[in-house]
Amino acid sequence: MSVSLECRKVKRTGFLPVFFGGGILAAAVPVSNMAVRSEMYLNQPGSPIRILLGANWQMMAMLNMLLAVSGTCLLYHTEYADNAMQKMTSLPVRESSVFLSKAVLTIFMSLFVLVLEAGAVAFCSYHWFETGSGFWGELCKCFGYSLLLMLPCIILSLLISEACRNMWISLGIGVICVFTATMLPTADFALSLFPFAMPFQIFPGTDMARSAHYICGAAAELAVCGMAQLILVKVRRCFA
Repeated sequence: MSVSLECRKVKRTGFLPVFFGGGILAAAVPVSNMAVRSEMYLNQPGSPIRILLGANWQMMAMLNMLLAVSGTCLLYHTEYADNAMQKMTSLPVRESSVFLSKAVLTIFMSLFVLVLEAGAVAFCSYHWFETGSGFWGELCKCFGYSLLLMLPCIILSLLISEACRNMWISLGIGVICVFTATMLPTADFALSLFPFAMPFQIFPGTDMARSAHYICGAAAELAVCGMAQLILVKVRRCFA
């Protein structure tokens, strides 16, 4: 199952408009905040990226996760709507390859959203702050780090959507997980490893050892989600 086929499928859904509209909304957060309350941030110590992400990233990260949750729900809703998943078991197609294609598509669209947000942060930095020579390198590191920490959230959202035939159940679970993550104490490292809590972390101002631990934690969670998806497929085939 190729990613191009998944792209043709989503033309019948609101998947692409959700990410386009949500990406623009998330990118507008730092711009609107600086336009209204710039005097609160101009005299703060630190790099422009650290100041901007510290002030706006909680809202931006929550929007990113809500986009991932709603997008994955839409992807699997099309599969269950006309019993396509049941028909697929009679075809020479591996369900894991379908899952992987949907994951690649969702990750690509999440990257698109992060690029829009990076552009907004760059605009705010140049318009309201003085930027140094290492600005672009720092910007790429920050949003690359954010993408890595979003991967477990995306894959787990896909796994939940694959497990639930009813889109509203998977959407409800995802939204509950997102808002539960907002209430977890960020200082507690163990709790912050919750897949829906890690995207709230920012790279500037974080100890390098702690950042490396988050990256290792994200890799471990991806491996666990991959194994869980394989088990889900085998169990569902046994009871189909």
